[in-house]
Amino acid sequence: MRVAIVRRAPGASFSMDVYADGLVTGLKAVRPEWKIIELAPKLELDKRNSSWFTGVGKYYERYWRYPLTVEKQKADIFHIIDHSDGHLVYRLKTISKSVIVTCHDLINLIYPENLYEQARLPFISMVVWKYALRGMQEADRIVAVSSNTAKDIIQNLNITLEQVTVVPDAVEPLFQLLPEAEVEFLRQQYNISPQTICLLHVGSNHPRKNVFTILKVLEALKKQGLPIHFWKTGADFTAEQKTFIRTYDLENCVTYLGKPDKCTLVQIYNAADILLSPSLYEGFGMTVLEAMACGTPVITSNVSSLPEVTGDAAVLVAPTDVPAMVKAVCRFQNDSVYRQGLSSKGLARAKLFTWEATAEQIATGYEKLVDQGRRKEIPKLG
Repeated sequence: MRVAIVRRAPGASFSMDVYADGLVTGLKAVRPEWKIIELAPKLELDKRNSSWFTGVGKYYERYWRYPLTVEKQKADIFHIIDHSDGHLVYRLKTISKSVIVTCHDLINLIYPENLYEQARLPFISMVVWKYALRGMQEADRIVAVSSNTAKDIIQNLNITLEQVTVVPDAVEPLFQLLPEAEVEFLRQQYNISPQTICLLHVGSNHPRKNVFTILKVLEALKKQGLPIHFWKTGADFTAEQKTFIRTYDLENCVTYLGKPDKCTLVQIYNAADILLSPSLYEGFGMTVLEAMACGTPVITSNVSSLPEVTGDAAVLVAPTDVPAMVKAVCRFQNDSVYRQGLSSKGLARAKLFTWEATAEQIATGYEKLVDQGRRKEIPKLG
């Protein structure tokens, strides 16, 4: 079989790069005889350049030149790995191609401020994004990364349950438990004593990530006199969050670690005592899975897809319930047996999410779709 993986531009979306890389690696492992073609826009414009010329160039590349390139390819299946590229479905279906789209979330519908904060022309960006979403209605199959995302698709996009298959994301083997000496060395680098409880948050700073709640938890724990520190990676704190940190005298309890590479991120997960991720909404929740794969106990929200990912291997709380989070952190601090038990559950849970397992489910879907197409081509006798 010849499969075209239709990617985003390199570096356009870190999470989409992770998904595409993992899927391709998994497909090559479970179907080594297949030909996997990776397509991506050739032009990657500087995101820091905010000129109108740059904006027009990006739209031209994404919505005109790249679709022309994709439709010229010969493949049995075209798999669009990001629902934001759903507009490509229109072009491919006009020439009778078999198309699958992965939908990761509908965050911009549920929390539209997420897009408005990022886009230079938010109204136009929203119109174009919704146009891309409607393209999924024309796809032969939609892969949802969680049951929660599948529910959102069905409720918001006039798409039936029969069109959607739930196939979860996976975690890279790189995310694993590290030797204790390596972990202690990193903590020493940041002057984190063995007695200090080190909280961690990984990801963006969009409102749905609920970072303010983490700061409120930190402030409450400090009031109780607990030795506490908070590491943040990904996006830096907002101006409002920095004001909160100064107002409540938390500067000595907070460290922003920037945007580390994957190897460093694995070390950070291992060195932290708890991942605190009280998101209001996640299409999947990759960071909680990465933390569990590193043996780091997780406190996360009991909403959207997060309970699906963690199962019983994390502490689930209402995303704004500060007292419940404080109580959970204190229990980790005071009950080493409980903490170790949750760590072990997380390690076991994470092993269920491999790219080979994800790719096997998706490859089976490809095969069914191609087989259906062949049956349609067989002329009826008589």
